[in-house]
Amino acid sequence: MANDKSGFEVPDQMRDFADKSVDQARKAFDDFMSMTQKAVANVEGSASVAQSGATDVNKKTLSYAEEHVDAAFKFAQQMVRAKDVDEVVSLQRDYMRKQMESLGEQTRDLSATATKAAKKASDAAKE
Repeated sequence: MANDKSGFEVPDQMRDFADKSVDQARKAFDDFMSMTQKAVANVEGSASVAQSGATDVNKKTLSYAEEHVDAAFKFAQQMVRAKDVDEVVSLQRDYMRKQMESLGEQTRDLSATATKAAKKASDAAKE
């Protein structure tokens, strides 16, 4: 790596430090998400028909947020281990493409779920 023509060189100690930092951040986020899910579950215990639709949207939103953060952590680990600038550019391109595809699918799903929840709430209000 010392003879790399691009001048891109990251010392092994720096890579190890960055890798450990990403792992620690991931653990902290996982702990946060666990507590958040428990709090959401407690609130859901008193949900009515109108709230159940919102609960579905909230669960999906939380799940999607977790997916995006997980992808970001994986991306960060890949970037830390990149050997050269070309690999960094390739990783960035692939990450952005996958994230945009995922975001599009999730947006369509959330829209359908929100529409369904609104219809349920409307139907319940008419009764």
